[in-house]
Amino acid sequence: MRVLVLGSGAREHAVAWKFSLSKRISGLYIAPGNAGTDEIGENLPDVSPLDTEAVLRVCRDKHISHVFVGPEQPLDAGIIDALTEEDIPAVGPHRQAARLESSKVFSKRFMNTYGIPTADAREFVNFQDFKQYVVNTSGSLVIKKNGLAAGKGVFESDDTEELLRFGRSVLKDDTLLVEEFLQGWEISVFAITDGNSYIVLPHCADFKKAGEDDTGPNTGGMGAICPVPIVTTSLKQEIRTCIIEPTFRGLRESGLSYKGVVYFGLMITENGPKLLEYNVRFGDPEAQVLLPLIQSDFGNLSDSIIRGTLDTFPLRVSDNSAVGVVIASGGYPDKYNKMLPVTISEKIANDVCVFHASTVLKNGRIHTNGGRCFTVVGTNKDIIKAYTKVYNAVPEISFRQSWYRKDIAKKFFYDLQEV
Repeated sequence: MRVLVLGSGAREHAVAWKFSLSKRISGLYIAPGNAGTDEIGENLPDVSPLDTEAVLRVCRDKHISHVFVGPEQPLDAGIIDALTEEDIPAVGPHRQAARLESSKVFSKRFMNTYGIPTADAREFVNFQDFKQYVVNTSGSLVIKKNGLAAGKGVFESDDTEELLRFGRSVLKDDTLLVEEFLQGWEISVFAITDGNSYIVLPHCADFKKAGEDDTGPNTGGMGAICPVPIVTTSLKQEIRTCIIEPTFRGLRESGLSYKGVVYFGLMITENGPKLLEYNVRFGDPEAQVLLPLIQSDFGNLSDSIIRGTLDTFPLRVSDNSAVGVVIASGGYPDKYNKMLPVTISEKIANDVCVFHASTVLKNGRIHTNGGRCFTVVGTNKDIIKAYTKVYNAVPEISFRQSWYRKDIAKKFFYDLQEV
């Protein structure tokens, strides 16, 4: 297999790393890639995943046999449709199915059509109607920008002025949803599908807030764990019955089935699981804790997705647990500096994964190039030991004003000791 991975984040580093371990790989390319992917494959820094012609040209020039799309933007732009027209096998949804993620309005209508439990919501296209609704509604509300927003298009508050301010900014160039505020705890569930069959992967939980104890503004994700220790067998079955199975039935009936990943963002409430959102690709940082637990050859798994043989694929998953911690640049998720030189100590244990996100090589040295810069992942059969392992490693990666949350995974363990 000659594989092209599209993207430049820690998720794409994790995907490329998994492919690099496959016995079937004869060529591995990442476009545009980062300083971490440069160590395991060939980066194509001048190729944007949003430049369809450039991607197709690379596929022809490099004799690519398999494309794996990481981020959501090229999926929304129709990259899978273009690859399909050229008979290039690819993992990811076609443009129509990508609307499950790229349009909150579309996905909410899909959930309601197929009876999938979700928060009550109303759509708004103009500010005056939105204002009247918010002013006359008491308590907390959740506002969601309809289009893609890199994980930052959701705002929740009980402050009317803050809600109106955020809504006004969204309605300048998009529509929005106002949802009821659900209380509970969140998990991320991923299923891989070949368009007919599907396999549910171990459940994850990510930590979206910038501050300790899940406070502060939303981010793209500051850490994740896999599996989630408090998810019971009965809850897994309820999620499958009430949410996963109706979703795949809806995909088939509406002609939206595809070969790739379906992400279910869930809130576990007193009244059972409710679906917050769909994504149509692996999450970031969830991919970084999920992929190290997959023991099957990733080339074989991806080929099975393409060939439509998932129903007979013998997926093997480790019984380890994984904890991932994101290291961010000072100021993120607001303004932050770039091109800061990075020092990575050799003291990091060999079995700790360091996935680069926004990094570049400059004069032979790693520099930061964005807000979230690394995801460090520790694994162990005991998740508390995985926690200890990762937090021993994180301080060994340093750059000016770097920061990270120090409580990833803690809320799921009442007896977790301070490291």
